[in-house]
Amino acid sequence: MVKGLIGRKIEMTQVFDRHNKAVPITKIRVEPNFVVQIKEAEKDGYKSVQLGVEQKKKSSKPQIGHGKKAGLDFSPRILHEFGFEGDLKAGERLEVDQVFRKGNIVDVTGITKGKGFAGVVKRWGFAGGPKTHGQSDRERAPGSIGATTTPGRVYKGMKMPGHMGNEQATVQGLEVVEINKEENEIQVAGSIPGSVSSIVFIKKSEKKRKAYHEPEIPQIPVISGKEEEKEGQSEGATEQKEVPVETAQEEPKPESNTVKEEKSIESGEENAN
Repeated sequence: MVKGLIGRKIEMTQVFDRHNKAVPITKIRVEPNFVVQIKEAEKDGYKSVQLGVEQKKKSSKPQIGHGKKAGLDFSPRILHEFGFEGDLKAGERLEVDQVFRKGNIVDVTGITKGKGFAGVVKRWGFAGGPKTHGQSDRERAPGSIGATTTPGRVYKGMKMPGHMGNEQATVQGLEVVEINKEENEIQVAGSIPGSVSSIVFIKKSEKKRKAYHEPEIPQIPVISGKEEEKEGQSEGATEQKEVPVETAQEEPKPESNTVKEEKSIESGEENAN
């Protein structure tokens, strides 16, 4: 089966787990994905499947022909390749519940929000310079960017002001909280890159399930040891109740005085005879 699907980010909200703990989630609408092309290792050098979603309004002849090869009557607007296992056919329609299940761990790739030109404090988290001793223009300055004559230049990769955001990013290890087949939605725990209505690629993660994926059990507070006293009383009550039945039956019953007198009279008559 295919290891991923193409979706569109809807919004971010929260739900409550079985312990009534709030969990932040992101809703992703996954429209039906169509198999447009299958890459084979013998012919293309690698194995993957090309999926397409949505319909392009104005398509060129090569794009229309590419869709017709798969048996589609339209040209997909978004194309992306994923790995797959098993057998697939060109033109096959894939739904969200055919690929993902509740509890799966996925990686989500998208284009981050563009922030424009940003300084080093916002872009890289620099602390800035001192705000006292007469330095009125050093609060958000980057500071030194290199030495003097040696090396006589600025090293490549130096963190400096520049364009921030609007680049591809991937968030790994997100848990699938819920799948709504009627609305073609998938809910993943946490945030994902991109703005509302942006295209994202959901892929099955290679990361293993971690402890933080399991819901935490809330602790019940104990006030002034009342819970401990109740536990001790309940344990004592259970011990009293657990009296063995056999020992109670084995204890001899005390004989009454009338029974003893009858026995003595019988023994006296026997002796006289």
